[in-house]
Amino acid sequence: MTLACHGIGVAPGVAIGRAYLLAGRDPLEVMPRSVLPGAVETEVLRFYAAVEAARVELGAVRADIPPDTPSDIAAFIDTHLLMLQDSALTTAPAEMIREHRYSAEWALRQRRDRLVRVFEEMDDPYLRTRRDDVDHVIGQILKHLVGVPDTETEEPPSLEGRVVLAQDLSPADTILLRNSGIAGFVTEYGGPMSHTAILARSLGLPAVVGVRHATRCLRHNEPLIIDGEQGVVLAAADRRIIAQYERRVQLQRCHVHDLAALASQPALSLDHQRVTLMANIELPEDIRTAREAGADAVGLYRTEFLYMNRPTVPEEEEHYETYRRVVEELDGLPIHIRTLDLGADKSVDSCTAGMVPSCNPALGLRAIRLCLKEPALFRPQVRAILRVAALGPVRMMLPMLSSISELRQVITLIESIKEELRREGAEFNPAMSIGGMIEVPAAALSAPSFARHLDFFSIGTNDLIQYTLAIDRVDEEVSYLYDPLHPAVLKLIRQTIIAADQAGIPVSMCGEMAGDPRYIPLLLGMGLRQLSIQPRALLEAKRVILSCDLRHLRELTERLFLGMDLQEDVAQLLAELQHGLAGL
Repeated sequence: MTLACHGIGVAPGVAIGRAYLLAGRDPLEVMPRSVLPGAVETEVLRFYAAVEAARVELGAVRADIPPDTPSDIAAFIDTHLLMLQDSALTTAPAEMIREHRYSAEWALRQRRDRLVRVFEEMDDPYLRTRRDDVDHVIGQILKHLVGVPDTETEEPPSLEGRVVLAQDLSPADTILLRNSGIAGFVTEYGGPMSHTAILARSLGLPAVVGVRHATRCLRHNEPLIIDGEQGVVLAAADRRIIAQYERRVQLQRCHVHDLAALASQPALSLDHQRVTLMANIELPEDIRTAREAGADAVGLYRTEFLYMNRPTVPEEEEHYETYRRVVEELDGLPIHIRTLDLGADKSVDSCTAGMVPSCNPALGLRAIRLCLKEPALFRPQVRAILRVAALGPVRMMLPMLSSISELRQVITLIESIKEELRREGAEFNPAMSIGGMIEVPAAALSAPSFARHLDFFSIGTNDLIQYTLAIDRVDEEVSYLYDPLHPAVLKLIRQTIIAADQAGIPVSMCGEMAGDPRYIPLLLGMGLRQLSIQPRALLEAKRVILSCDLRHLRELTERLFLGMDLQEDVAQLLAELQHGLAGL
């Protein structure tokens, strides 16, 4: 009888193979222990030796990555190597050993818990899952302290074609296992935005995470099927089911091959209308992936990483040098730099230190509100963006706008910074485009007014949906109500598009909705002609666009909006749109 285990499909695709159980106790499970007064410095040295051993080990993993591997994959290991040099992880535990006479393991565990609490309080789900990086790096150090065998140096034998079962995997584990030829993996923990999940997608490695008790319910060496799209793991499948999935594997290989051929093609619809496909990126290493997929621009460059894992805020020159490198690597492609989107609930650095946490962080002091309250935090970033805009097509994007008065304050501040730069004789672009993100209902309803003051719009659907429907998108109790197709959400999107068109300014969408092939025909029918999505989703989006007749889509969606009241109406339209593409 077939056993189906359900989790979260984080990397689409099918993998069929025998299970390899990657067992071992969690190195993060340590007990409180103190050391004798005379042994404190010896304990500190033992801690630093473990940090160095972890650094050498990860360096060896980094060196083992094939040279033709995309740079965004190597960046995961680079991130962990940088964290091993961060005083937040290295100096603080040593001080705790000296001050409290904690054992090295317990001091490191205490430091880990404090850092994880900071990440868990973040509102942004992507930034919140960065706690995984803390766990992976600290786990590397603890393995050396407690003597746990390490999968990264004691690689299991005969992994070709196997499906790995584990409690969790670090990015380094994932790279080594993939290089060993595994077909896919299943973990008990993890989420769709963790680094390991992102890495699995980058590597094209089918994966299902969050399968509770997988290492106990599934047996070593038994045949398994991973369905990374549906988030299902099948054991003891009969021959008929296996044959169905083997057919899907063949279709999957053909599909990937066909998509690769689209990279150099423009995103032209059947009726020869051009759609601009842009990439959402965070780190400079993401650029290569975007360019290989044929991105027309960077539609969203997140800058929050500059503020992470450090006690002080970045200064102007650090901002400038980071942006300069990105602009140079883009070699003429436009880039939209989003200004800081942190808040009082995200006390990851001194910019929010001492602030009273909000009882409702999503509605508290964040993004542009924080920047206006703390101009000393905002000004260095704005100065750097204005300066780097002299080097290429750089545009500034303001997050979480909600009122015209707020926007006027920002514009006044930017103009004062331009005057400063003129007096200093600094090179900058005084005509740099400034746009706003439409992420709250107030901004969407006020879109005609915003359009008179801004050069472009970018619709951030992740926040717009949750604010419109009063739903926390990461709360498991209500996440089923998070519906991009709710008529209220669609009406706000449509109103924003109309306001931009009437004002003659560009409008794009940079939320997750923009990269979902199910929704792209609807968005095109609503009039969107610019989509900004994750680099790995660009070719699939282009495939959908090439199969669309935009005039026909526009007629269908206009008919919908004449009398749309229920989600069922939207579902019916979506079915009609998909039916038109079904044969392509």
